[in-house]
Amino acid sequence: MTLPRTDTAEPRSSADLLTTLVRNEGSAAHPLLLSRMLLDGPAAARNFADAVHYLTELHGRHPGVIDYATERERHPAAQGWLQEAAIGFAQERAALTQMVVAAGPLPSTPGQAESEAAVLQQAHALDMLAQSDRHGTALGAALALALDWKAIRSVLDAASARLGMHLPACALPDERETRAVILAVADTSRIERAIGFGARQMLAQHRGLWDLLDARRAARGA
Repeated sequence: MTLPRTDTAEPRSSADLLTTLVRNEGSAAHPLLLSRMLLDGPAAARNFADAVHYLTELHGRHPGVIDYATERERHPAAQGWLQEAAIGFAQERAALTQMVVAAGPLPSTPGQAESEAAVLQQAHALDMLAQSDRHGTALGAALALALDWKAIRSVLDAASARLGMHLPACALPDERETRAVILAVADTSRIERAIGFGARQMLAQHRGLWDLLDARRAARGA
């Protein structure tokens, strides 16, 4: 996660680096979300259904990324955050389940078998990441998930409005709380690197999901 510096660059904290990483490489920066093709237009209902189903494939299972991190991370400064995040994400998981039912079946899309295989591989990669024995990696993945979920939740909020549903307010820890945990836990370069690795891998899986959804949207001519 260490960024190159010039002689005139001011030192940046590990929290700054991680939040910048999420902003630049996370869901909010993906062309599909930036273009609003997912959110607007006559094909939005099918696009929403696709997104909800595949987000559920990645994050609708229990235990998930944050749950595994809670089991593995023993740093006292992270325990309260992880417990709050686990409770908050359980609420998000329940919302995904309700939305899948309301959205109906997956829209018919060419290459369905290949899509299913791809998302199963992503889910397996997340499980392996969240159960890594490298100290800090699982926590990094959980921190990135919580920070990146703000952009994902904007998609879910838009989808729920179209489905006539009302989602409760997201109860995940906010950015201020998350930054405080990063600063407290990333107290060595080794831990900082592990957190950065976990975060990058988490964001890579999210980008892969949006790539898949965009390809499916294009295959349907949406």
